[in-house]
Amino acid sequence: MKLKLGDVQTTALIPLAVKANETQRKNARIKDPMAVEIIRALNIDTAQYDKFMSHEGVVARTIMLDRQLKGIIQKHPDTVVVNVGAGFDNRFSRMDNGKILWFDLDLPDAIAARKKAFPERDRVTMIAGNALEDDWCEPVQQSLKSRKAKPVFIAEGLFMYLTLEQIRTFLYVLKNNFPDGGILIAEQNSKMMQKNEKHHDTVKNTNAHFMSGTDSGQEIADLADGFQLVEEHSFNEEMKKYSIRAKLFALLLPNMNDRWATFRW
Repeated sequence: MKLKLGDVQTTALIPLAVKANETQRKNARIKDPMAVEIIRALNIDTAQYDKFMSHEGVVARTIMLDRQLKGIIQKHPDTVVVNVGAGFDNRFSRMDNGKILWFDLDLPDAIAARKKAFPERDRVTMIAGNALEDDWCEPVQQSLKSRKAKPVFIAEGLFMYLTLEQIRTFLYVLKNNFPDGGILIAEQNSKMMQKNEKHHDTVKNTNAHFMSGTDSGQEIADLADGFQLVEEHSFNEEMKKYSIRAKLFALLLPNMNDRWATFRW
C-alpha cells in the first residue's frame, strides 16, 4: 500500500500505530485488528509513532470516547455519527448496532488512503472534504430525514491542528447546516502542550504543529453563539488507572493532558 499524506494527516499514523501495537499485547485494553492489518500493509516502523505517553493517551481517549458514544447509541439506536478527521479510525466496527449511520470525513488525500485500507461497508459513507466548508454536509443532512436522533459529531485529534478562528468556522458550519441541533464531542489540547509541542513524544516526529490550545472547553463554546459545554474529562482520569508513570503525570502536570469535551447546540 503506497501512502501519500499531508503533514497534519500524517499524524493519523500515531493512533494507528498505537492501536495496532496495543491490539497485539497479551492483555490488550483496546482491540483493533484492522489497525494491525493496515500497519502490516504499509510496512512502516511504528517506533517513532508509538511512545509511552502517546500510547497511553490514545488508549485512554479510545476507551473514554467508546464508552461515551456507546451510551449515546444505546439511548438513540438510530444515531447518525460523523467522524470528523477520521484518518484510519475504525470506531464504527466497535459501535455498530446494526442501525446507526456513520460518516467518515477527512481531506481528500486522507480519504484516498482510507479507501485503500477499508472495504465498503453498509451504513458507512466516506466523504472527502474540508470540515471548514459546507460541501460535505449534504449527504449527512439527507440521512437525518429518516432519523429521530440528533446527529453526533466526533473530532478526535483535530482541534489542536486548527486555529481558534478555524474552530469557530467549523462550529458555524455545524450550526448553520444542522440548525435543529446536535452533539459535538471533541478532543481538547492544552495551552501548555501547544507551547511545548517540541517535547511531544510523537508529534515532534512529524511536520505537524499545534495551532491552538485551551484551558477549558468553555473557551470553545464561547467561539460560537448557541454552543453549550456539557462536560469535560481529562485523559488523566483513564490513564492513571494503568501505570505509576501516568499517575505521576496526572499529579505533577494535571492541566497538560488532553481532554474530551462534549458540546450541544
